[in-house]
Amino acid sequence: MKKEQLVILKDRGIISVSGEDATDFLQNILSNNVNNVNENKSIYSAIFTPQGKYLYEFFVIKSNDGFLLDCDEEFTQEIIKHLARYKLRSKVKIKNLSEKYVVGIINLEKFNEILAGEKNNRKSILYRESALFIDPRKKQLGARLLSTLEKIHLTIKKLNLKLTDSKYYLEKAYTFGIPTKGTRYLQNQLFGLEANLEEHNAIDFKKGCYVGQENTARMKLKNKIRKKLMPVQANQNLSIGSEITFKNKVIGKILIAKPYPFALIKLNDPNLDVFINEDLFIDDNKIRIIKINYN
Repeated sequence: MKKEQLVILKDRGIISVSGEDATDFLQNILSNNVNNVNENKSIYSAIFTPQGKYLYEFFVIKSNDGFLLDCDEEFTQEIIKHLARYKLRSKVKIKNLSEKYVVGIINLEKFNEILAGEKNNRKSILYRESALFIDPRKKQLGARLLSTLEKIHLTIKKLNLKLTDSKYYLEKAYTFGIPTKGTRYLQNQLFGLEANLEEHNAIDFKKGCYVGQENTARMKLKNKIRKKLMPVQANQNLSIGSEITFKNKVIGKILIAKPYPFALIKLNDPNLDVFINEDLFIDDNKIRIIKINYN
């Protein structure tokens, strides 16, 4: 992605969580530390089941009266309903603001240029009243811009940006082991730690209790992570649930089939290092694991 380009992500939803109890409310549910979110820092976080399994993931950004959650548009209403279950007597308001906002991606070099112009060195800033922050998962994915619809065109003009398609951004995320499409098929199918959420800075192991915390902490402490979600590549169409074999032994299965396929892969018996660079098979068709770059 070039310096003067802007990608508009058309499949993002925005949820507002506001009110005097908003911080404590989210802190008791989310996997990351909401107390760290402020005008200078945005975070990536997740919601797990009580057993620590994957449900939802999103970015958390400070707003004037609380927080904004930048999530997959497909799950916006689901997340709102899920959060509402925990509301009880908490003084919070949960609203869908998706129609009022747009989410964009800019090059990291462009973000640093903006910081220099603003005489700032933070990872999250307000630019013309729009949130702009480095992707907390991987800085190589650039910076995210949350803008109201009425301001986005002026911002594009002000920064001399040109719109481009999202292919490069999506492929880059794919190589970092970050699924951007088909995450519906991950729900309840793997633990948060198996979904690379620790590596992508979505889990705080020091924050205290949240939904799914006990099992997540136990898996981390006792090193009970036996599988990992990994991008895979094949020359044929894949099907969800298909088993991947190495020397006639099942070592994984497809969880996301397209357009960027992912599989849940065993780390032991045999050890991942033995087969990660080898040809694997689904029936008689070859498939390969794309080794994730966590750096």
